[in-house]
Amino acid sequence: GGSGTGKSVLIKCVIGLLRHEKGEIYVDGNEVSHLNEEDWNELRKKFGMLFQRDALFDSMTVWENVGFGLRRHTNLPDEEIKGMAVEKLKLVGMTNVENLMPAELSGGMRKRVSLARAIAMEPAILLYDEPTTGLDPIMANVINELIVAMREKLDVTSIAITHDMNSAYRIADRMAVLYKGEIIEVGTPDEIRTSKNAIVQQFIRGDVEGPITRGADFGRQLFQPFRR
Repeated sequence: GGSGTGKSVLIKCVIGLLRHEKGEIYVDGNEVSHLNEEDWNELRKKFGMLFQRDALFDSMTVWENVGFGLRRHTNLPDEEIKGMAVEKLKLVGMTNVENLMPAELSGGMRKRVSLARAIAMEPAILLYDEPTTGLDPIMANVINELIVAMREKLDVTSIAITHDMNSAYRIADRMAVLYKGEIIEVGTPDEIRTSKNAIVQQFIRGDVEGPITRGADFGRQLFQPFRR
C-alpha cells in the first residue's frame, strides 16, 4: 500500500507495540490481543525485525549489534555470542566485518547487518519494514534475494510491508493491499497483478489519474503550467 495506508501501524499491532481497535491477531494459532506486557515480551522472542532505517547502535561494533538480543536474553559468554554473530553475518553475505563500526558501512551493508541481527535469535517469524527503501536498484535486489533465501534456509514465516511493487512481487507468495487502513485485496502476486479493483490497479501501475487521487486535484495540480 501507499504512504499513510496503515502498513507500519499494522506491523506494530502484530508485535504488540500498538493495541488494535478491532479484529483479531493470531500467532501460532493463539489469539494474542489479551496478553499483558510480560507475556508480550516473551512472545516477541519469536519475532525478528528488519527496521526501515536499520536501527543499528552506532556505539557498538557490528558483532555487538548482531548479538544484542543474545546478550540481553541469554547468559552466553561474549566470545560465544561473537562466534554466533559471525555465523549469522555469513548467512547474509558479510564476512570480516564483525569488528567494524556501523559508520564504516554502506547503506546496503548496514541493512544486511540489521538482517543478521534479526535472525540472531532464530525467530519463527521475520518482519520487514520497507526493506528496500533508500537502496539503489542493485542493492534492493540483493535484499530481496536475501529475504527469499532466509525464508527458505531458516523455514520462517516472513511478513514484509512495502510500497515497492517489484520487491513485493519478488519476495511474496501471498499479498495484501491496504488502502485507508483497510485490506482491500488479498491474493497471490499474479492475482494482484490481474485484480479488477480500480484502486489496486492504479497503485500497482503508478497511474496519476484514478480513484486514489480523484477529488484531490492531484493530477491537475501536478501538471498545471506555471504562471508568472
